[in-house]
Parts: sequence; structure tokens; C-alpha cells
Amino acid sequence: MAAKFPFRPAGLLAALLLAAACGTDTRYAVPAVDTPTERVPSAFASLEVVEVTLPTYAASEDIYLQDAGGGLEPLGPLWADDPARAVTLQLSRDLQRITGALVAPDPWPFRDFPAARLDVRLEEFVATASGGFLIAGQYFVAPEEGGGDAAGRFAIEVPLAERESAAAIATARSAAVTRLATEIARAGLR
Repeated sequence: MAAKFPFRPAGLLAALLLAAACGTDTRYAVPAVDTPTERVPSAFASLEVVEVTLPTYAASEDIYLQDAGGGLEPLGPLWADDPARAVTLQLSRDLQRITGALVAPDPWPFRDFPAARLDVRLEEFVATASGGFLIAGQYFVAPEEGGGDAAGRFAIEVPLAERESAAAIATARSAAVTRLATEIARAGLR
């Protein structure tokens, strides 16, 4: 015997309103705008990039703007990918192009161990009140064998074409990460 469900217009209306309220958010992918052209030889044949750590606000999907007083406000649109994952993948790709070494994100996908590990920890990852995209923090390079540990601090700011444009912020973010990869290759992987 089939169960009968009475038609309830109020329930249907509530479900439709709930579905409408859960509309899709606009998401922005970070384009690969600055393919590194500089070549820097690496002391390491292979390099594992540990997942980049971000400040709490930057680890979310929200794209943030810094106001004149230093406060951080979400712009509205969201990143298309998890920011830590996306930055880690871009660093891996850019470092491979710059150094020619075998570079991959953690977990290391190959049978042999990597010759070194790179750990990047960001303190700043934001569109600034001054009209740039700022990444600042530290990186650490740890060889699998022997000495040669390296560490460095960085602060890289790339101008925004438009301050409150998610697309401009994504483009500047990509350029900043590429510059970071070049800086790490020059100072940390030699």
C-alpha cells in the first residue's frame, strides 16, 4: 500500500525559499600570470614543498581587504580553491620551472625520498590598504642528508590593478607567489 503524503504549500514554499537563500557564491581562481622565466640552479635534485601555513583569516575561502586602520574585511567573492593548497601547488610548479629540479607538494608522491623539504609560513596574505597584495613570512629548507639548512624572511607586495576587484587581487596574488618562488630559489636552494 502506497503511503499518502498530503500536499503542503507552506512546506514547499519554505523549501524553495531556503534553496534560493543558498545561492551560489562567485569564486575566483588564481591565474598563472607570471610564468617564471629566470632559471636558478638548485643544490637539490628533488624538493618536497610542505603545505603552506597561512594566517587564520587567509586560510578561509574569503578574499580579504585591509582598511586604512589595519582592519580586515571580507570583499564578498571567494577563492575557488583552498588557499593553502593553491599556494602550495603554485610554489611547487614555479620552483620546478625555475630550478629544473623534481618538485612536488607534500605528501611526496615518489618512491625515493626528496633531497630536501621546503616549509613556508605566511604571516601576511592580504590586499593592503595601500593598493597592493602582500605576502610576508618565513621559509625553511631542510636537506634530507648532511647540513646546509637554510631559512629566510620575506615581504613581497605586488601592486593591484584595482583595489576592490577580486580578479585583480587574484592576479597580484599569483605574481607575488611567483616572486616568492624566485626568491627562495636564489637564496634558499643554492
